[in-house]
Formats: sequence, C-alpha cells, structure tokens
Amino acid sequence: MDVVQGSIVALLKSAGSDGHSGGFTNVASVLLVLILSLFAALPAYAQLESIEDYPDVIDARVTSTADRARLIIDLSGPTEFAIASLDGPNRIAIDVKAFDLKILAPADVAGKGIVSSYSIEMAEKGRARTSLTLSAPAQVQQAYILDAVADQPARLVVDIIPATQQEFEMKVAADLAASIANQGAPPPTQSTNPGTHIEAATTRPLVVIDPGHGGVDNGASAPNGVHEKDITLAFALQLQKILIDSGRFDVALTREDDTYLTLNERVDLARANKADLFLSLHADSFQEPDIRGASVYTRDENATDVLDKVLADGENRYDIVAGFAVPQATPAVMDILVDLMRREMRKSSFLAAEAIIHQLEPSVALRRFPVRQADFFVLQAPDVPSILVELGFLSNASDIANLQKSDWRDRVVDALARGVADYFDQTQKTAAAPQ
Repeated sequence: MDVVQGSIVALLKSAGSDGHSGGFTNVASVLLVLILSLFAALPAYAQLESIEDYPDVIDARVTSTADRARLIIDLSGPTEFAIASLDGPNRIAIDVKAFDLKILAPADVAGKGIVSSYSIEMAEKGRARTSLTLSAPAQVQQAYILDAVADQPARLVVDIIPATQQEFEMKVAADLAASIANQGAPPPTQSTNPGTHIEAATTRPLVVIDPGHGGVDNGASAPNGVHEKDITLAFALQLQKILIDSGRFDVALTREDDTYLTLNERVDLARANKADLFLSLHADSFQEPDIRGASVYTRDENATDVLDKVLADGENRYDIVAGFAVPQATPAVMDILVDLMRREMRKSSFLAAEAIIHQLEPSVALRRFPVRQADFFVLQAPDVPSILVELGFLSNASDIANLQKSDWRDRVVDALARGVADYFDQTQKTAAAPQ
C-alpha cells in the first residue's frame, strides 16, 4: 500500500512540472492503473442493514464566492457519503446513502463564485446525488458528517476551494478509476478530521488558548450553579488535544486548572511566547434571557452594539472585582510602527474570526452578525492576532443545556479546530503567494 501511495505522489509531482498535455495524459494513464490496483481489493460500497434504515435528505443549500463554496445537506440521521469529480461539464458529485428526498426543489446558489448551480435527485434507490456545476476548476477542501445535537439536525458539510485545471483533470481520472474498481460507484469518503486539512508547515504555529476566568473569578454563572470558568476550561482542554493530535500546531493554555490570572497576565503569556494566534473562550450572560448563540469578537474601541459594550465592560471589570487593577493605557501618542502593527493584527484577527465563524455556522446556532467587535482588554495585544469566542449565554436555557452536553461540546470544539486550520491555511497561502 505504501509503495503504491508513494508512486502516486511521485507521479503527481512529475505531472505538476510538465506543461504539455501529452505528459499529463501519460501520467493519468499510469495513475489509472495504479488506483485500479489500489482499490481492486476493496469491498463494494458497504451496506447498512437495509435501505429502509437509511436517513432522509430533508434540506440542502449551497453558498459560493470566488474563493470558496459550501454545500450543507440536512439529514434525518448520519450516513455514508462519497464524492467524485466529473467533467463534461465540470462538476463535483456528492452521493449520500438516503432512503428518500424530502425536498422538491432546493434553493438557488447563494452568491456567485466557483459553483454556478446545483441539483439534487435520487440517482437510484438508496442513493441521493447532489451535483455541483463549477464555473472554474475546484476541489474539495474538507467534508464531514455532523451528528444531530440539540436543535441542529445531522448534516453533511462539504467545502470547495479553487484548483488548477490540471489538478481538476487528475482528480477526475483518479475518481473514475476508483469508481470502476468499486463496481461503478465511488468508494465511501472518510470525514475530514478537525484541524488536519492544511498542509504541514516547516514550523508549527503556536496557538494560545485562554479559558476565560478561573480561581476567585467564576465569570458568569447559570441559575443551576454552573460557572463560566469551568465550561471554558473543559472546552479549552478538549480543543488543545484535538489541535495537538492533528500534528499541525503547538498549543498552550493560559491556565490548565482552576487558577486566577489577570487579563494582563493572559495577554503577556501570548506575547512573551510569540503566539501566532490567541483564542480566548467565554460563555457570558445578559439580562435578556432570549439572547443566545455563539459569536466571535475582535477588538475595537467602538463596540458593535450596546450588548457588546456591556459584555466587554463586564469582562474588563473582572480584574477590579477580584482585587486587581487593569494597567494604565499606553501614552496617547504612539509610535507609528506600533500603530501599523496594530492595524495588521486587527486585519489578521478579523480573518481568524471569519474562518472560525465559517466553521461554526453549520454546527451550532449563531448570533445575528456573529463576527463582532468590542473593546475587550484581553484582545489588546498589538503583535498577536487575537479573538474572543463567546460559546453561548448562561442566561439562556437552551444555551445552558447545550454547554453542559458532551456531544454539543464535541461539535463546537471540532468546528473551532477546523476554523483554526482554515485560518492558518489562508495565512500560508498568502505568505507563499508572489509579492
């Protein structure tokens, strides 16, 4: 198996250096033979107990921009899926094991970009096929099944990103070979593990995770006595493990137990260790119990709305409540280079916030306008991209229940890991692009 995989990698590299169509044809031919041998021993598409046990497809939607597209399929339960690239015209087909299709006509593609249109139909008994018609060559970045949890159904999420024409053609050839070897159907696709879809960098980025509050500072508290400090620590420890297990990141926590740290100490830890991303986790409360959902904040002296200002002021006052004073602000006249640095960090922080929201969106309920700004002191580092994730509200009954469920935490943490990977994927591409 390793020999075959090594041969395929070598062929892919040689194809990338050959600008002639004849060179690609030869590579594709050999690739076809290799993949046929790779999949010849595989069993046919694994069967569940019966088709009647397959879940129904209950909804589907596609969003698209020039840089990415996303397909979300809502399901009545988890299932297996398979993905194949097709040409004439260029398409990406996504098959799911399904009993029935509960939607008559899916909504149009939201936005304009690499996916121009799509259709969904029962290709045969027990198999629903979604076909994405491409306006430009594209490839699957990641695909994964989400189990149902709380008020969110089971879902298949497929993210699409641009590809070169040669990359697309080679994927078409590879998928055709795999389908032939699997008795005419594409073999099942494995879900992408959180945090693993980016290419390995020469050095691993350092992510500093900050579980909000701790020690004498409980943070917000739910009516049942659950404290914010305990929730944030549980999420942080689990996120740290997933990111480290991915092999892509170095990860440190500002606290690993019920310890009190000032806001300034949290920021200093990120700065002193030259963190590549600072991610602070919180679960706040508000006097209006109907407000719920996750959101991500970047720092701005002008809060997005009154609620954001109240939350930020509350966080910044915790030091004072606990007997510690926030250090005085720096002098009004700042060095120009520091100002430029702050601008660059705010830009990077916004990209990180967008990446994480993009991954949270199919997983959990979000606040309206989930990428927000507020003057949180913990986000004030001038040289570290910093974001604050509000996991939910301990003043809302639904959020309280979710925050204490292990399956809901699993779903959120996986999404956060994918968002972190997505952000560093973008920064790597930007760094590698010609200036």
